[in-house]
Amino acid sequence: MPVNVVTYFIRRLFAAAVLLLIVSAITFAIFFVVPQIVAGGNPDTLASRYVGRAATPETVHAIAVKLGFLDPIYVQYWNWLKGVFVGSTYDIGTGIEQCPAPCLGYSFITGQPVWPDLLDRAPVTMSLAAGAAIIWLLFGVATGVLSALRKGTVFDRAAMSVALAGVSLPIFFTGIVSLTIFSYALGWTAPGGAYTPIQDNPFRWAYSLLLPWITLAFLFSAQYARLTRAGMLETMNEDYIRTARAKGLPERTVVIKHGLRGALTPIVTIFGLDVGLLLGGAVLTESTFSLNGLGKYAIDGINNQDLPKVLGVTLIAAFFIVIANLVVDLLYAVVDPRVRT
Repeated sequence: MPVNVVTYFIRRLFAAAVLLLIVSAITFAIFFVVPQIVAGGNPDTLASRYVGRAATPETVHAIAVKLGFLDPIYVQYWNWLKGVFVGSTYDIGTGIEQCPAPCLGYSFITGQPVWPDLLDRAPVTMSLAAGAAIIWLLFGVATGVLSALRKGTVFDRAAMSVALAGVSLPIFFTGIVSLTIFSYALGWTAPGGAYTPIQDNPFRWAYSLLLPWITLAFLFSAQYARLTRAGMLETMNEDYIRTARAKGLPERTVVIKHGLRGALTPIVTIFGLDVGLLLGGAVLTESTFSLNGLGKYAIDGINNQDLPKVLGVTLIAAFFIVIANLVVDLLYAVVDPRVRT
């Protein structure tokens, strides 16, 4: 492997690690520092979540001391960060709870660790994101390429009109309409709330997620179609495209190898970030189709003011977005070698 490729990889990996550290610090401040500031600097506000409403002020203050909420902010952040990597212990008065790594805290409502809940919900979100991403990438890019090659035709105008509708219509509207027509009226697809793990029955897994996949992909494929069309229209007018045609290369080679590759940079960018964002929870889609993924888990945490749940999903989403951004940067080196320098 060339030295410049290795250097580029190490540099981007280090930048991703630093960004994750910064994100974790900001997230910690939002969920642990800001509530205390809003409460006038009183750390007992957070501690009251662990003991219930019937606890006396003395009990709440004692719990705040045991949980370390009276320590300096940097000490609290270090203990919290250390818990993510090596685990932590919680002394809530009735005993000491051992939270194994990665420790993201305990739910205020159920009293259970957040991390196992995230692992239980993650397959739903990952299945939804992976299936929808494949559909919108294939259909979006293919539609954009064909529209660019047939600029001004009926197909081009019809495809861009559908793409405009896809971008404009919110997912909760298209999701409800799709459920009403294809699930409840026609019975072609599974109703909301249906999910079968892939290891139990791959066919039922795909069938239960088919409508959420298509509905979510409709929104994203519209954006990809418009972006691909614009990129192809720009690259197909470049001098190197005319040179490739003058050399007698087949039109298919000119379009795919030269034209499409030149238009891939923005596609790679948004695809990596879109997938990373969805892996952190497709909130609206999961809520519309009643899928128990990370997005719905976060909504439940917000509705119940269960901060550890929201914190866990926020960190997972940030992790996936940063990793997706790292993968995108590495793919740039493949698509365009100039970025390695």
